Amino acid sequence: MEKTYRPNVAAVILSSRYPDKCEFFIAHRSDIKNAWQFPQGGIDDGETPKEALKRELLEEIGCDKIELLGEFPEWIRYDFPKIARGKKYPFDGQTQKYFLVRLKEDAIINLEAYHIPEFKEYKFVEYEELLKKVTYFKRRVYKKVIDYFINEGLI
Repeated sequence: MEKTYRPNVAAVILSSRYPDKCEFFIAHRSDIKNAWQFPQGGIDDGETPKEALKRELLEEIGCDKIELLGEFPEWIRYDFPKIARGKKYPFDGQTQKYFLVRLKEDAIINLEAYHIPEFKEYKFVEYEELLKKVTYFKRRVYKKVIDYFINEGLI
């Protein structure tokens, strides 16, 4: 049986202090214990990935005051861990388009902006801490994406 993947966008968010300080935004999911990740979400029918990015940022962190710095050139697929399959979505995993963004100076994060908050807390971390803190099955993808942005001179 062929696997099915949900189209999705993900945001690698740098704080407004970048380039003086390189800090990445990660957030702790409300529904999964110790699951830290980047904001991400599905692409609705008729929506472009960039439109989905702005909508998802408004829904998940209450803020779309960003500068778009870059886009990962490929879609990246990952499978949900076996324990999560079938619980939330009728998909085997997600195919994601990653964007690199920087928060604008006047950006204000509000995790309570949406009626069911996706995240309960957030923090800005340096690259090394990010790879230790985020949920295990996303580490390889996050490293690949961030390393690409670094090699392209975008970070």
